[in-house]
Amino acid sequence: MSKPTLLIVEDDPGLLAQYRWAFPGCRVVLASDRRQAEVVARREHPSAALLDLGLPPDPEGVSEGFATLDALRRTCPGLPVVVASGRDERANMLRAIAAGAYDFCEKPVDLDVLRTVVDRALRLRALEEENRQLAAAPRPSPISAIITADDNMLRVCRTVERLAGVSVPVLLLGESGTGKEALARALHELGPRAKRPFAALNCAAIPEALLESELFGHERGAFTGAVRQVTGKIEAANGGTLFLDEVGDLPMSLQAKLLRFLQDQVVERVGGRTQLRVDVRVVSATNQPLETLAANGGFRGDLLYRLNGVTVRIPPLRERGGDALLLARWFFARHAQEFDRRLRGFDASAADAIAAHAWPGNVRELENRVRRAVLMSEGPQVSAADLELEPAAPSDQPLDLRTARAAAERAAIARALALSDGGVAAAARLLGISRPTLYGLLDEHGLTARPGARGAAQGADGAGEAATPESAGIHDNPSGDLV
Repeated sequence: MSKPTLLIVEDDPGLLAQYRWAFPGCRVVLASDRRQAEVVARREHPSAALLDLGLPPDPEGVSEGFATLDALRRTCPGLPVVVASGRDERANMLRAIAAGAYDFCEKPVDLDVLRTVVDRALRLRALEEENRQLAAAPRPSPISAIITADDNMLRVCRTVERLAGVSVPVLLLGESGTGKEALARALHELGPRAKRPFAALNCAAIPEALLESELFGHERGAFTGAVRQVTGKIEAANGGTLFLDEVGDLPMSLQAKLLRFLQDQVVERVGGRTQLRVDVRVVSATNQPLETLAANGGFRGDLLYRLNGVTVRIPPLRERGGDALLLARWFFARHAQEFDRRLRGFDASAADAIAAHAWPGNVRELENRVRRAVLMSEGPQVSAADLELEPAAPSDQPLDLRTARAAAERAAIARALALSDGGVAAAARLLGISRPTLYGLLDEHGLTARPGARGAAQGADGAGEAATPESAGIHDNPSGDLV
């Protein structure tokens, strides 16, 4: 493996000579002032930097050193910079860390300590790079264009895989931006029609007067401006797949013609008399409740039954567990590389805001926000403000696993006792543990069952109103401790 590059910014020739041999595991590049440091950093892309604060033209002060620190952070966002100085150590140390320095070493430096600090900075940089590469790597998903770790979305992907090999019509139901076209393309590309055309038509994006021509084509002279024969989307998809996006917006006047095509697999161009037989698989998508529209007369019921041979419901991003942050990191890595932005990922405020946001625009909104934040971020990390998201409210859920596990265990015991009307034997059966074990857990969590309570758990039909821990005789024991 190649050695990491260490940039040393120092104007003392004696120290420079000493530093040259002090870091045998690095490729050392040198600069003696701010201008040289910027040029070298831009050319070499160092993994870490060691910076002296006393640089010309202010070798006795620190102004030029702090200006160089700021310049390095702008030139190489995320670059860990170790500051070395002997001038007013504590004040400068605090100021340097506040300005974004990785660490601070007091002069005269102890080379062993300095090597340890620089080594830690290099390892940090290596870990960040590894995380960036992992974020950029495709996630395990049956469909390459879909990145998900959510069980529901993975089931959708597996359903699409199974449907790809058969030519039944498929209706994709989901909100705008959930990936309907990506799934439609997967239905085409994973099936036997993959080498044939894939033609997509957005029924909501084309004026009604032009939609019939777009779908069925037209003959020369069919209407004013028709100076040549044009092949429609259906005919262009012959042998392959026709994707009708936002099919719920298809005008009623065209629904009858589309129904005839689906029944007979025959099209007739506008202004033409010749019937053309085509072999097309139809995949449609919408974010509208077509069954409700059909019941109210807003969509033809017979056309709906032709389109929804199999219906696939796509969950919105807000219902896909941790997919929002997973996708955000993937988009971040892709756009940071595309725009050559050396950022260090999302800070805590951004991660919390991404997890808390409802994402009404789904994956499309997420990508747009991340792309804009990567372009506009001025700090080493993307913040919630860069994403134009409100900071998430602080969560009252414990992060400590031991505490969280104890809280969940305590809640389960309280619920079991409530459902069993305070009966220990019945509660133990509900929890799948023995009575002695439950007695031990009651003491451990500071809970008590009501003396003399019935031991038999009530069934669902006899439970009446929802029970609470208090109604079941469950009370906090002040002397009990959570573990």
